[in-house]
Amino acid sequence: MRILVTGGAGFIGSHVVDGFKAENHEVAVVDDLSAGNRANLDPAIKLYQCDIRDDALEAVFREFKPEVVDHHAAQSNVPASVSNPVHDASVNVLGTLNLLRLSATHGVKKFIYVSSGGAMYGEPDPTDLPVKETAPVRPLSPYGASKQAVEAWLGVYHRTFGLDYTVLRYANIYGPRQSIREEGAVVAVFATRMAADQPVTIDGTGQQTRDFVYVGDCVTANVAALERGSGMSVNIGTGRETSIRDIFEAMAEVAGYSHQPNFGPGRTGDVVRIVLDPSLAKRELNWEAKTGLHDGLAKTYAYFRNGR
Repeated sequence: MRILVTGGAGFIGSHVVDGFKAENHEVAVVDDLSAGNRANLDPAIKLYQCDIRDDALEAVFREFKPEVVDHHAAQSNVPASVSNPVHDASVNVLGTLNLLRLSATHGVKKFIYVSSGGAMYGEPDPTDLPVKETAPVRPLSPYGASKQAVEAWLGVYHRTFGLDYTVLRYANIYGPRQSIREEGAVVAVFATRMAADQPVTIDGTGQQTRDFVYVGDCVTANVAALERGSGMSVNIGTGRETSIRDIFEAMAEVAGYSHQPNFGPGRTGDVVRIVLDPSLAKRELNWEAKTGLHDGLAKTYAYFRNGR
């Protein structure tokens, strides 16, 4: 298949591009390189450097003629969405609408959309953990609200224009190539600072929890969504709740890091506890996370320790 990956020069998107190429698909990338890096891509990959809001995107669809759009491009920083919600909506909502319009016009068969299981569910009731896809959607940040809005628009394009889609509600994805400036980059930050034997600061108490998924498992979810999950939103998580302090301790063990962490203020818009129920993904996508936390952290630390 011809697959257009937006945000494909970024951390997760570039791994997904590699995964599609390994399955012998023809892949091209749209990325404005505001967060992505050309070095993350095989030089043979066609890169269209443009913003997903630009009129220039029309020419990309005409030239490449994608059968599938895999949409990773986003403004994904939660604090930035709080301080500038208009910009967040411009990129995440209007930019995605531009892609949906072009996908419907140019005969795209499948639209894979990356949503956020952490930001969109908000602060779930502890009795609802792990969170299922049927849980109330109550985002605490404009970023989470933008993801909710796009899921509604996907339903409109499916019902009105016949555009098939699958939504992947990511948990916290970590692994090689992650930038320390990205949303949810706590593993990358810890690995970078521990590799340099520098102090590590934890935002908040460290007792806040997340569902950490290694990026390689994220790739297999995208590959599965090419053929499965029609018209569905599915959680991409492990079902295991891990605290930020536990991540610090596990990474310190991997890195041989002996210092204790510092603690800073919590971040506005962050949830305290979240873990996703991945059972629907297992049933409908035939997918489950395979990489254990220790193995994933070891691979990630090796990448940052080696400076690549």
